[in-house]
Amino acid sequence: MVAAMAAFAVEDALFKTATQTIPVALALLIFGGVGLALFATLAHLRGDGVAPRGGLTRGLAIRSAFEVTGRLFFGLSLAFGDLSTTSAILQATPLVVVLGAVVVFGETVGWRRWTAILLGLVGVLMVLQPTGATLQPTAVFALLGMLGFAGRDLATRAAPPKVTNAQLGTLGFAMLVVAGLVLQAVTGTPLAVPPAADLLRLTTAAVFGVLAYSALTAAMRSGEVSVVTPFRYTRLVFALILAVTLFGERPDTLMLAGSALIVASGLFTLSRARRRPA
Repeated sequence: MVAAMAAFAVEDALFKTATQTIPVALALLIFGGVGLALFATLAHLRGDGVAPRGGLTRGLAIRSAFEVTGRLFFGLSLAFGDLSTTSAILQATPLVVVLGAVVVFGETVGWRRWTAILLGLVGVLMVLQPTGATLQPTAVFALLGMLGFAGRDLATRAAPPKVTNAQLGTLGFAMLVVAGLVLQAVTGTPLAVPPAADLLRLTTAAVFGVLAYSALTAAMRSGEVSVVTPFRYTRLVFALILAVTLFGERPDTLMLAGSALIVASGLFTLSRARRRPA
């Protein structure tokens, strides 16, 4: 799990670096296309078939719509916002998933987890710092991306069990391509071959993305979920290190405190879920 989070952080940093010189729409198209090709090849080699049997079900269609939303706004946030802020807000995804499970699936949440969720959302506000003078408009992109990913995780429960991880990975990167096409149509970005350095960065980012997804799958399948899941939060540590060393970002005290509150709330929520009877 730690290796997966490190690889995701490197993927984000490479994508952000590439979007310093090329349009976000083009970056999404290239990044998604390379990842799509890699996962499709992996699915084919495993004998899974590139597309899920039975086609795009209602559950997969809903999941795909949330995936496009998450990928689009997360990509925009990486390109135009701070890596540290984007990564911190992303850590609230598990809290929003628990909140969504109550609404969508009727799950029961006690007052302690409700308190943790509310504190986690307060942490998000501390990161956003919505005082008008300090709020970064691009932080809204991160918030919308996080909501998209939370919706995707919830919709994954409705995906047919026969859909393999390689097929889900292929579908996920295909939605990246869709997100790039949507952004390209809205902005009128011309399609062109990027400089070789940026093409290499995006290709490498896609490779790290596939490796991260594979490591994540291995962790969830080979380890006890309640044990390995908390290590998802190490992604924020790696992201902060890369944000400071590569991009010269200097998170302030309020943002660091908000990040700590988000992580603490998430860990407490996971610990409470672990204690619940099967």
